[in-house]
Amino acid sequence: MKMKDCFFLWVGSTPNLSNLAVAMCSKFDSVPLSTLVLGDTSDTTSNSLAQRLAKKTKKQVFVSHNIPITETNLALLIENRIKKEMELLPDKF
Repeated sequence: MKMKDCFFLWVGSTPNLSNLAVAMCSKFDSVPLSTLVLGDTSDTTSNSLAQRLAKKTKKQVFVSHNIPITETNLALLIENRIKKEMELLPDKF
């Protein structure tokens, strides 16, 4: 979902919003600020993905990543696919 000056990215295998993180760039730090709005604080996947996307796009990013953290290979494939989508469809990000 694209919004004005930000976007929402949901990644999951089931239609479930079990967590939600938000990240945005700050003029005071090179690492984007982020927080978990919804979900288990021990799973930092949404936070870290939101930070990387915010740094790359310079926009506020909302991320819900609902893939089991045990699937590390799948997480890497998903992140590579997101990067490819950003290259192919930059107007969506």
